[in-house]
Amino acid sequence: MDNSFYIINLYDYYGELLTEKQQRYFEDYYFNNLTLSEIAENNSISRNAVHKQIKDVVIKLENYEAKLNLYQKGLKINEIISNLDEKIKEEIKELI
Repeated sequence: MDNSFYIINLYDYYGELLTEKQQRYFEDYYFNNLTLSEIAENNSISRNAVHKQIKDVVIKLENYEAKLNLYQKGLKINEIISNLDEKIKEEIKELI
């Protein structure tokens, strides 16, 4: 699995647990495709500080997943749903 794809998926699950600053740096880097230097300049901090923040966010996301397993459970649920009747599938998807 592409590591960026995995990390972005973890962010979808756990992003709200991060500080606003961590969310902003993460989103600028992964979603807005800004370089570390651009993020640093936009936020008046060093490139090193941005790198450390993003690295810390990735570690936090991986730790949350290791403890809660929401992403893995979501994959299993989607796999189970894919084998169900269409009507039941739609009803479950509405609940999720």
